[in-house]
Amino acid sequence: MSLSVAARRVLAAASHSSHEGGARTWKILTIVLAIPGVTVCMANAYMKMQAASHEPPEFVPYPHLRIRTKKFPWGDGNHSLFHNSHTNPLPDGYESSHH
Repeated sequence: MSLSVAARRVLAAASHSSHEGGARTWKILTIVLAIPGVTVCMANAYMKMQAASHEPPEFVPYPHLRIRTKKFPWGDGNHSLFHNSHTNPLPDGYESSHH
């Protein structure tokens, strides 16, 4: 028997026996790594959200933005379909300065 055939048989036998207990390994990895990892990411996102400023940036009327060649077919024609008055300015600026 050649060396390469013997090596294949050893690796094949090793891979066959390594599948035992696979579910238990993934369960332990989920409990030890995944759940704490998701918890840390959620805490990080929450703390960044609390520390961030919720004020909109200063409005700069760039001439190439918010060009209206015709009115939108809904509402007053000036607001986009998914318009949010706190984040989306109109061509002349934000609608309100407070929440």
